[in-house]
Amino acid sequence: MRWLFLLLLVLNVVYYVWHQQEAPLRVKEVAPLSLYKGNQQEIRLLRETGAAAPAKRRDECLVVGGLASREQLDALRQRLLSLDISTLIVAGQLPGAEGQWLKVDAQSERLLDPTVLDSLSKDFKDLKHKIIFCGGIATGE
Repeated sequence: MRWLFLLLLVLNVVYYVWHQQEAPLRVKEVAPLSLYKGNQQEIRLLRETGAAAPAKRRDECLVVGGLASREQLDALRQRLLSLDISTLIVAGQLPGAEGQWLKVDAQSERLLDPTVLDSLSKDFKDLKHKIIFCGGIATGE
């Protein structure tokens, strides 16, 4: 038992010496935040600075739908109107898409975020959304 104690004591001394040979950690000095900010001292919203959000390409449109019946499409349109999202019914078929579709107005696209789409997809089982080229889309109105 005595030898085990001496062995552990020697190992602790070796570990202590080995640990002391490493370079001690130095505290990194951090410059004050005021030096980084310069003349901009407060937080400003994008609307306040005059910078707009990245411009969306004019040749792309958001369409929602893919519903089988016109009644479901009318119900979807009424639901979107209650959310202040204006839409137009797409006349005819979209290329590569089945069912009835609504074209979302460009000013209303920002209101149709993923949470709203998730909520709508719970109520309308086959609801899909796509971003497609606007060229060649005929609307019913």
